[in-house]
Amino acid sequence: MSSTRSLLLGLVITLATVVAYSWYISGQISGLRRLQTELTDRSRRDSLQLLRIQNDLNQIALAMRDMLDSDEPYPLTAWSTQFDRIRADLDDALKQQGEVALARQTPEQRAFLATSFSQFWDATDRIFDLARTGREGEARTQIRLSLQARQAALSTAVARLLVQNNEAEAQTAQQVQDIYRQVQRQVYWFLAATLAAIVATSLYLIRSNRRLFARLGSLSDERRELAQMLITTRESTLREISRELHDEFGQILTAIGSMLGRTGKHAPEGSPLRGDLREISEVAQTALDSVRGLSQTLHPSILEELGLESTIDWYLSTVEKQLGITVSLETTGTPVPVDSTKAIHVYRVLQEALSNVARHSGTTRAHVRLRFERGTLELDVEDHGRGLEPDTARRGLGLVTMRERAAIVGGTIEFRRPPQGGTRVRLSVPL
Repeated sequence: MSSTRSLLLGLVITLATVVAYSWYISGQISGLRRLQTELTDRSRRDSLQLLRIQNDLNQIALAMRDMLDSDEPYPLTAWSTQFDRIRADLDDALKQQGEVALARQTPEQRAFLATSFSQFWDATDRIFDLARTGREGEARTQIRLSLQARQAALSTAVARLLVQNNEAEAQTAQQVQDIYRQVQRQVYWFLAATLAAIVATSLYLIRSNRRLFARLGSLSDERRELAQMLITTRESTLREISRELHDEFGQILTAIGSMLGRTGKHAPEGSPLRGDLREISEVAQTALDSVRGLSQTLHPSILEELGLESTIDWYLSTVEKQLGITVSLETTGTPVPVDSTKAIHVYRVLQEALSNVARHSGTTRAHVRLRFERGTLELDVEDHGRGLEPDTARRGLGLVTMRERAAIVGGTIEFRRPPQGGTRVRLSVPL
């Protein structure tokens, strides 16, 4: 499950990276749009300056028409101020137009425009010089023959630049749009391919991961079945050995004791033989008690005869002698009969828990609680010793066996640390 979570986390990170890249590309596209806007604005300002130049040239043309009007009462020098103002405005317009010009002018075009304006203003200065010396007729002739032609040539050149600027603006806008569409199309294809690759890879990895964990789960189930089979086989073997010890060896030792008793009666009173037979009989009785005790330890027959509660009472009475610890028992609820198959596993869990107390807790006291309530049997074994280490709680063989026994009877087992410290083993078995 943790590997699946890590894989999903990696997928989220990858998708976040793609989204971030998409955001970056979107920013670049937005920059391209801003560039388009700037170029459009620059072209508009260039067109405005060309229109300004064209308007100044038209004003010059109107002024020259008035200067050639014979009914005009003013001398030609009266227009010099207007020409100076228009000249200053034209110089400023030409300067600004050069800064914002979108269409690239050839050196020949720039040279022609500069030369034409220079020649035009030189001719204008000569005309006003002639007018100041009283030669207005000659000045009007120069206006008619030279200055108007130069003005017309300049107007034509500016009009051509205006047309060229409009064409350049349209071409630039079209190029920007083509670039934008191409970049956008490539980005979309890239994102689609990337997302498809990520989704395909992730689905494949998730599928492989799920197959792997399904296999691990199957192996875990098989291991659990094997462990439970081994536990069941062990209990069956112990039951058979216990029965053999109790029935066969117990009967043999009982028969030996009986035969020794009868033989002793035939021996003369006070003879050494009678004393030897009595010692042999006591040894046989001791062996019989040991065999019966070992039989009960291997498989308590009283479990089938008297039930779980009585078996636990009997076992706890022998714990202090066997393990060297004192155990208190507390029973609550109304005792109910427990199936012998479940009872033996509960009994084994109790044995293992008390054995762990004796070997690992460092204390000589333990508390056992047996509760019958709402169709459930709960067994608590608690001590206030050192407690279980985390690694031991996960990998201890005895604890693993206790878990498997709990699973066999359909119950649960928990290993906790009580408030007073130590270890609490709680087994819950449905009845």
